[in-house]
Amino acid sequence: MYIYDEYDQRIVEDRVKQFRDQTRRFLAGELTENEFLPLRLQNGLYVQRYAPMLRIAVPYGVLSAERLRKLAFIARTYDKGYAHLTTRQNVQFNWPALEDVPDILAHLADVQMHAIQTSGNCIRNTTTDQFAGVAADELLDPRPWCEIIRQWSTFHPEFAYLPRKFKIAVNGASEDRAAIGVHDIGLNVVRNDAGEIGFRVLVGGGLGRTPIVGAEINAFLPWQHLLTYLDAILRVYNRYGRRDNKYKARIKILVKALTPDVFAEKVAAEWAHSKDGPATLTEAEVARISKHFVLPAYEAFSGDDAGYLTKRESDKGFNNWSLRNVHAHKVAGYAAVTLSLKPTAVAPGDISAQQLEAAADLAERFSFGEIRVSHNQNLILPHVRQADLFALWQEAREHGFATPNIGLLTDMICCPGGDFCALANAKSIPIAEAIQRAFDDLDYLHDIGDIDVNISGCMNACGHHHVGHIGVLGVDKKGQEFYQVSLGGNSGRNAAIGQILGPSFAAEQMPQVVQRIIDVYLEQRTAEELFIDTYQRIGIAPFKERVYATNH
Repeated sequence: MYIYDEYDQRIVEDRVKQFRDQTRRFLAGELTENEFLPLRLQNGLYVQRYAPMLRIAVPYGVLSAERLRKLAFIARTYDKGYAHLTTRQNVQFNWPALEDVPDILAHLADVQMHAIQTSGNCIRNTTTDQFAGVAADELLDPRPWCEIIRQWSTFHPEFAYLPRKFKIAVNGASEDRAAIGVHDIGLNVVRNDAGEIGFRVLVGGGLGRTPIVGAEINAFLPWQHLLTYLDAILRVYNRYGRRDNKYKARIKILVKALTPDVFAEKVAAEWAHSKDGPATLTEAEVARISKHFVLPAYEAFSGDDAGYLTKRESDKGFNNWSLRNVHAHKVAGYAAVTLSLKPTAVAPGDISAQQLEAAADLAERFSFGEIRVSHNQNLILPHVRQADLFALWQEAREHGFATPNIGLLTDMICCPGGDFCALANAKSIPIAEAIQRAFDDLDYLHDIGDIDVNISGCMNACGHHHVGHIGVLGVDKKGQEFYQVSLGGNSGRNAAIGQILGPSFAAEQMPQVVQRIIDVYLEQRTAEELFIDTYQRIGIAPFKERVYATNH
């Protein structure tokens, strides 16, 4: 993983000192709310429903055991004993006191962490595949490119005050686990006919009030020009993006208004001025960054571990866990493992201080000290020997990490919703728990198969409900909390925005609504179909007919 040099460390420590003084001045009444607002936002500090919320940057989702222990210390010392993992692979604390935030940032700086640009109208944390570097279907490790983007974008003076927030994702595998289609810029590693590496560039994706799948504006961008081309895109956005209405200020609105072809022409014209400028990448610079992402010193194995395969045959519980939580690795004899944070009755993505410390121990013992945060709000151990999987499973069970539900209905994405967020129209967490309880039979979940359920408490779509196979959106109807359901969304290679099923439902109806949707799928599917396949074949009408016939 990337290790700070002296310049990185100095920048982060100086930012802590600056924010400490800014906070002091605000608490002393020397700065107004409006003056303090942009300062706290670009240090990841929100004012939520009940307390401040601090969002910690986890660049491309990679953490070390040391950093996990520091997060556990912060959770125990300054919060209520837990943290929350987000869909942007970051970590949030929901209960810090404002006066303590500078101290929290100082603790983070001790382990090369910060909260810089996790909020505000700037380039946010660049995200990628949680299996980056180890995925069996990977063309190229995207992490060095994410780090190059991070170094380019952090404190970039031209892009510190954009019309609105800006999100970039990079995918290096054949399967898209980074949801690049719904980002402001999505980058997919590709190889041309000559064998050269480059990027397919999508622009203008995003969720929120106007969900849009990004449009391709460049089918093959040579890697040398990654930063110069990103510069051109951001300059066009900075110049033409609306600033009079924040609901129409995202780049997706600009791309739609201009059309993707016209937007691409403007980018090309801007790029012509800087294409071969000083930001052009060299092999030496890419090598400098890439040296931080070499694989660990793996042992040499010829194939799958015989003991692991035998244990799977003899222990049903271990086999179920292996089927869902153990993932193919590019190195023989190794696996990547997802530690599930989705047991029933726990808010999706929440993790206690004790669990953070336990995860740090597991990372050190089984995964060369490395762990990842996934877009799906779980933790990943990327370098586990197959021979160690049974021992890991046993310990993971002790700490609540071994629910064998990865990719299944109860492995849902869920924002904090009205329990914490001042923007939310409705609660999300109780809906997630009610659905989890209604589908608490693992055999049944395995029979249903892979399905994405995403829940958001408002149109800001922090739970990515638009791209859930089943999406749930909290809405306000005359002061009452109701829930709108959409079907057919997809965040992967064939990204799609879900179609609204119909009128919204009361909270107590939601488990039954999901059950009716699943019933239609189970009745209509063919042997090889997953939920999304059946939906795409039969359309929304059969689901709508069943759901509203039984609920209205």
